[in-house]
Amino acid sequence: MRKSFVILLPAVFLPAFLLLTCTNTRVPVEEAPEHISSNPRGTGQVLEIEMTRGEGHNHPLMAIWIEGSDGTFVQTLYVAESIGKGIFQHGDASRGFWMPGEIQRPAALPYWSHRRGIKNESGRYLPTPENPVPDAYSGPTPGQSFILHTRLDEPGLRQFNVLFEINQTWDWNEFWTNNKYPDDEEYKTSCQPALVYSVSLDLDHPQEEYPMQIIGRSHHSGATGDLFTDTETLSTALHIAGEIIVRPVL
Repeated sequence: MRKSFVILLPAVFLPAFLLLTCTNTRVPVEEAPEHISSNPRGTGQVLEIEMTRGEGHNHPLMAIWIEGSDGTFVQTLYVAESIGKGIFQHGDASRGFWMPGEIQRPAALPYWSHRRGIKNESGRYLPTPENPVPDAYSGPTPGQSFILHTRLDEPGLRQFNVLFEINQTWDWNEFWTNNKYPDDEEYKTSCQPALVYSVSLDLDHPQEEYPMQIIGRSHHSGATGDLFTDTETLSTALHIAGEIIVRPVL
């Protein structure tokens, strides 16, 4: 006859046990940030931009750039090379397996691409292999928290805005569903729209740190460069980045 055993957990142990079994594995662990750099030949202001990844982080695309205090586009500081070059690592499956291939993704980072204001051969505001973003301003998207060490092209700019756009593909939610725009193929490559952060710097009255704040979301398919301030329908997109801080190196 087989004997049955019942394990009785002490009452003091139950809350901790239940907490462990219900823990969401998406919560990020503490990690040392990856250090990346851009524009080493620039002669302007040196900046450090630190992004701590949030619980929604999963290989997002991003662009970081500078605008004047009047909103005029000044320069790109860093952009994911797949967008900056117009070539995605998983862009060509014609041979039965994935290979790098030329792809246009207007929904990925539309606020940056429209603010940059450079049209390609097809009339879209996107870089291409024929006219890419220079290597000095692009690179692989970090897979974790990171600190970007960068600088402006030229000295002299004392008041300016730093902007940060980030987007993660296939992040559907109850509002941004896969059939929300059934005839819009570009929307289906983005799902929840890109999120835009910004902060203003005044180097005549500098602070040690400038935390960036969300200022809105981009167009869902990249058809325009408009910024939409309603973000109530976003969910995981709001948690791709946990914190973004700009530090001027004085």
